[in-house]
Amino acid sequence: MKEKIAEITGYAATAQVPGSALTRMAKLAIVLLDWMDQNELDATAIQCWSSMQQNFGVNVCTVMSMMSERLMPSACEVDIAGVVAMYALQLASGRPSALVDWNNNYGADRNKCVFFHCGNWAKSFLSDIEIGTAPILGTTLGEENTYGAVAGRTPSGPVTFARISTDDISGSIHAYVGEGRFTDDPLATFGSRAVVEVPELQRLMRYICKNGFEHHAAMSASQCGALLADALETYFPGRSTPTRLR
Repeated sequence: MKEKIAEITGYAATAQVPGSALTRMAKLAIVLLDWMDQNELDATAIQCWSSMQQNFGVNVCTVMSMMSERLMPSACEVDIAGVVAMYALQLASGRPSALVDWNNNYGADRNKCVFFHCGNWAKSFLSDIEIGTAPILGTTLGEENTYGAVAGRTPSGPVTFARISTDDISGSIHAYVGEGRFTDDPLATFGSRAVVEVPELQRLMRYICKNGFEHHAAMSASQCGALLADALETYFPGRSTPTRLR
């Protein structure tokens, strides 16, 4: 237990986290990693709210962040297809991946928007990583029950994003892949966050909405879009429609 707590405190700033919450996070990490090892699992998609906060009293985000950093991708909100995209990006880039929300527009710039989660991004994305609470969830669950959320800002650099989704009606798998860049534009908010610039972003948003893709996407701090698109176009089994957005 002491070793796992030390691993957490060495992973990110924990000055505002009570000792009781650190202990619960450490216990959760030990059980979850042991379960993954016993079942030979490479990735997880976790029901991260609200049962965890109500029944165990912490967010699972820190544990998920640490696993993703160790190349064991972990997706929010039981997003199985999302973690498949995370794993695919990880294999294509050799780097940790994360799950994000396509969030707000960025001012009046039609090619920029905000990536956000409340959050569990791997440490590689966040040079100023710290562990705190999840203010949005805290409004209904009690902020004292949401320690474990990871906060930080992604600095400028390359980004590749991807989404894999299933269509139950047609029995098919669909995907899109694209590239852009993180920017250092000002962003006054909380959680795991980034400003992203994507060429022809509005065309991409229309494509996502009209084709029924979820608001979640996976991302990698790399340029591996061409490699991943080629893999999806070549090796996707069955009736599938991978789409490369140039």
